[in-house]
Amino acid sequence: MDRNARGRGREGRGRRVNRVEQGKDVGLSKALSFVLRHGASQIGLHMNPDGFIFVEDILAHAQFCSFSLDDLERVVATNDKQRFKLRPHPEDGRLQIRANQGHSVEVFDLELKAVQPGSPDCPMEGVHGSYLRHWPSIHSQGLSRMNRTHIHLARGLPGEDGVISGMRKDCDLAIFIDVPKALSDGIQFFWSDNGVLLTPGDGEGKLLPRYFSRALRLRPTRGVLQLE
Repeated sequence: MDRNARGRGREGRGRRVNRVEQGKDVGLSKALSFVLRHGASQIGLHMNPDGFIFVEDILAHAQFCSFSLDDLERVVATNDKQRFKLRPHPEDGRLQIRANQGHSVEVFDLELKAVQPGSPDCPMEGVHGSYLRHWPSIHSQGLSRMNRTHIHLARGLPGEDGVISGMRKDCDLAIFIDVPKALSDGIQFFWSDNGVLLTPGDGEGKLLPRYFSRALRLRPTRGVLQLE
């Protein structure tokens, strides 16, 4: 075998290792998302009222025993949507982790920043990503937080400046919400740590169609959807 062939072999192995590591990170990110947003109690992990779980407890659990602290720290640091927050416990310094948003379990202190009408950080619109197959229902009934504690809104469409989170990349429907109008009716909005606009909706957990300012079909070609 010549030297170039050996070099190509090493490069191939390097690419395979990278793909294996990437796959491992995706698996860890998904597992963390489930535990930190929904399922801590289901697998016997204790979540503090502020949503944090001790990292040592997670890594000691059978579901996470194949992962290291380095793996977890890498996933938190490289997550493109900044889904997680790591911090030392304020009293004993033990490392903790929580999800920034997306919970279906009640979390009492996510360090959310309330949006005030007319404040500099009050957006004119927030954008909720969904799928065209749901448009007839959304168009007639509005958005619902479903089994989660908040409806998620992005600052803008994926790929726009400063937009890193708030909707899935494969969404083909974007519903724009008139935030000042909803605020004037008493609906609360909050900014999460990673720049997602959150709202619990009205008393029934909904944002009704009267708060829609516009709606766009994103794919296969972009187009405006009728609200009336």
